[in-house]
Amino acid sequence: MISRAKSEALFAESLQHIPGGVNSPVRAFRAVGGQPFFVQSAKGARVTTVDGDELIDYVGTWGPAILGHSHPKIISAVKAAADHGTSFGIPNPFEVTMARLIKSLVPNVDKVRMCNSGTEACMSAIRLARGFTRRDKFIKFDGCYHGHADCLLVKAGSGALTFGNPDSAGVPADTAKHTLVLPFNDIEALKASFAANRGEIAAVIIEPVPGNGGLYLPRPGYLEFLRQITAEQGAVLIFDEVMTGFRLAPGGAQERFGIRPDLSCFGKIIGGGLPVGAFGGRGEIMDYLAPLGPVYQAGTLSGNPLAMAAGIAALEELRAGDAYAQLEAKGAALEAGLREAAMSAGIPVTFNRCGSMFCGYFRGEPVWNLADAMKSDRERFKKYFHGMLAEGVYFAPSQFEAGFLSTAHTEADIAHTVQAAARVMKTL
Repeated sequence: MISRAKSEALFAESLQHIPGGVNSPVRAFRAVGGQPFFVQSAKGARVTTVDGDELIDYVGTWGPAILGHSHPKIISAVKAAADHGTSFGIPNPFEVTMARLIKSLVPNVDKVRMCNSGTEACMSAIRLARGFTRRDKFIKFDGCYHGHADCLLVKAGSGALTFGNPDSAGVPADTAKHTLVLPFNDIEALKASFAANRGEIAAVIIEPVPGNGGLYLPRPGYLEFLRQITAEQGAVLIFDEVMTGFRLAPGGAQERFGIRPDLSCFGKIIGGGLPVGAFGGRGEIMDYLAPLGPVYQAGTLSGNPLAMAAGIAALEELRAGDAYAQLEAKGAALEAGLREAAMSAGIPVTFNRCGSMFCGYFRGEPVWNLADAMKSDRERFKKYFHGMLAEGVYFAPSQFEAGFLSTAHTEADIAHTVQAAARVMKTL
């Protein structure tokens, strides 16, 4: 059982200074109940709380820690870069190296623009697609999260052909009216939306493997159809690979599934744990950006030398060895073990995995989209989450978030996780 005294005191103080006591909503444990713990340090596959408890971490700072926390090459690169200054607002050599690395790993990226977050990357990619096509409308998918820009905080309307509705206070209806929200994995909805809005759709943005509704995979042929219909209709296909980029394969989900989008959004891993974002793609589209073209996008800290140095170290380490084979094997072992734990306890669980990303849903039927995911037993998940936390295993505090493995997770970590799950499942 982990202790909480220092974390509880910090959270009580945090509530006085920070809205809800947290700087990102899911950290508040609202979906699972209780109060969040505070981390003092992290190393490898483990985090250590301010109360001194060590936890096996499957959140991995929500994806960036693919090599584990505090990887020595990343720490060394950041320290060396910091000796020369933390920010310039002037071009620095790391920016060129990072752009060259991204291009070498993602072949359909001709040019890339650095920014500071996944939200900024997705917002900018949509603006660029609108400027390039001279159209206003775009399609996103229910359950895919692309950051908190106004036009992206939109939930589905009452049918496949309706405009979306604001999904947050402070988002004007006029902003949301150009956003079309469709169910993921539904080809007929795509056909109907393009037919109803012929010549008006600038772009389709999608997480090729959605990781913000838990984790579900594209049905065979779905991404291929999406590539076909966007090309036919003159719409820009945008892959949001902020999570999947450089994680599911060196070239991300687009390499894994063999699809070539027009634009791609990146983040997380390319910052090595520091704030970062990027978007890139076909040269003729990217050249619409200022200073060459009419689409404005800028950022004081874009290409920050510390983030670039950390990301370069991460990407170079990933491509130097057999990291992806390791991650696939560890993912398969964790999946098999957790499936067996649920089966032995007689608990209905659907376990979705793609490489080192995973999610277990407490329901017996397949999960292909957000509507399926929402039928999961969230009360059972709450008990499971807290049971695993008491066993020293930290999963995301929500049924609707993906888990992440790293090269730092050991066979012993996975064995402990599986054994803990077997014990906890019997109590649910």
